[in-house]
Amino acid sequence: QVQLVESGGGWVPGGGSLTLSCAGQESIGAMAWYRQVPGKQREFVALISRDGNTKYQGSVRGRFTIARNEANNIVYLQMNDLQPEDTAVYYCNETRTNSWGQGTQVTVGT
Repeated sequence: QVQLVESGGGWVPGGGSLTLSCAGQESIGAMAWYRQVPGKQREFVALISRDGNTKYQGSVRGRFTIARNEANNIVYLQMNDLQPEDTAVYYCNETRTNSWGQGTQVTVGT
């Protein structure tokens, strides 16, 4: 298991932006962000491979950007034009070990 610590969540008005960070305590492989709202399954948001290839869920493509800082074992999720339906707890995931962070709450106001 890789210990992952997320940060950067909070409240933002509709149309606003937030950047989430996920720091690993050791070298990380392909990384993903997921999100979950109460009563629903955790859903995939974005993924970035070791060599920088990215994938996005359709509803966030063009608004969210996943990036990584290999030297510091950090993955970012830049979220622009946030909408109320983006409200969720966001989790980062290290795919090689299936390790998860503790989650960070993102709330988008109307």
